[in-house]
Amino acid sequence: MNDEKIKVASISILSNFTLTAGKLAAGLIMGSVSVISEAIHSGLDLVASVVAYYSLRQSGKPADEVHHYGHGKFENVAAIVEALLILVAAAAIVWQAINKLYRGGGMESLNLGIMVMGVSAVVNFAVSEMLMRTARKTESPALEADAWHLRTDVYTSLGVFAGIIVIKITGFNQLDPVIALLVSALIVRAAFKLLSNSASSIVDARLSDEEERLLLEILDKYAGEYVHFHKLRTRRSGPERHVDLHLVVPRKKRIYLAHELCDRIERDFRQNMQGVHVLIHAEPCQPCNEYCTSCSVVPAGSLSDANKNNGSPVGCDGCSGCDQ
Repeated sequence: MNDEKIKVASISILSNFTLTAGKLAAGLIMGSVSVISEAIHSGLDLVASVVAYYSLRQSGKPADEVHHYGHGKFENVAAIVEALLILVAAAAIVWQAINKLYRGGGMESLNLGIMVMGVSAVVNFAVSEMLMRTARKTESPALEADAWHLRTDVYTSLGVFAGIIVIKITGFNQLDPVIALLVSALIVRAAFKLLSNSASSIVDARLSDEEERLLLEILDKYAGEYVHFHKLRTRRSGPERHVDLHLVVPRKKRIYLAHELCDRIERDFRQNMQGVHVLIHAEPCQPCNEYCTSCSVVPAGSLSDANKNNGSPVGCDGCSGCDQ
């Protein structure tokens, strides 16, 4: 699966390099700040694609002595770097546009600009669709960030494309820097969305409500074989998910049976959730008194129920569970 991600990242690098060169040449020939701003945008897309490519190669490496939990967060770091590059692109475009508003100046070879912007929009749409499909399939934040880079480029290229047509018809050259400023606004919006999504994984935010609900449903399937669970914790690391919890089992349950139960739960998690790593700590229930020989079984319930006894021993109430 990592080979597939690296392959589409390589295609993104090639397309961005070609489009950057074409836009820059056209913008210089035309004297158009909006086209040059698009070249800057594509240039940073190229840098972002290289960052994504490197992060994907790193994230695919197995855990080692330094990174015990693997290298998944390289993708989150790459997504943040890409978002920051988008903000740099926006700042450069604003600077160019304001200068053009003050200086004024005409544009030449408008047909060339129309052709370059049209081709750019079509190519970037095709590549961004491919990246987004692969990102969703592999749950890769680095590829998703790269896809949003190119999707933003599609919208901005179409805006410049339309603007050049209007300038060709009306001769109103001041529209050129105005379009560039609108381009920068779209770019900033995309950057903050990427930063928000990637930062949550960097700070170990829990999985989504839907994902945790799925975990609870799986645990509830085995509720007749354990007493309770608590300390359920989840987090993401790039495309990977990490889950750990404490499973309270009947006090006299044989250790190999408790271990086998944990294995079945972990296997069920992995079959229903992509890229999940599970750690279950099995612990015995605490008897209410010295004559207690059994443990009750309590269904999983809700996440709040699962954690309300966080760190506290769970007692027995008199069934035959401990005879296993």
